[in-house]
Amino acid sequence: MIWKKEGFFVSDEQDLLQIDKIAGWIGSQYWAKGRPVHVIEESVRNSLSFGLYESSGTQIGFARVITDRTVFSWLMDVVIDDSARGEGLGKWLVQCVLDHPDLINTKFGLATKDAHGLYRQFGFETDECMRRPVMGRPLA
Repeated sequence: MIWKKEGFFVSDEQDLLQIDKIAGWIGSQYWAKGRPVHVIEESVRNSLSFGLYESSGTQIGFARVITDRTVFSWLMDVVIDDSARGEGLGKWLVQCVLDHPDLINTKFGLATKDAHGLYRQFGFETDECMRRPVMGRPLA
């Protein structure tokens, strides 16, 4: 599936994903510091993965979802290249993920230490009972 916005597109097509870029972004984040490239590649392959691209095909963002495509989805590894931040593209990427026809009726969960404000905009709520800062989004 492909979503288009002036000068950009989001796709769930695995063949378009640029693993070296994804590994660089994810491997530098607090939640995956030092995760080996082969592990990142396998996790991307075994998930419903989304790339955010400039119209030229250059990948500038990534998100992946672990899901049964029926009841539950876990949003993970949402990253935007530093050069593309501040333009609302991360919000658009998350909205495309949430609007994917295989996921739209599933309950979403995620864990974040620092992006609660972003995800609250999409209906995620903090679950105070969890030891980690887990947020959930009710079934549609």
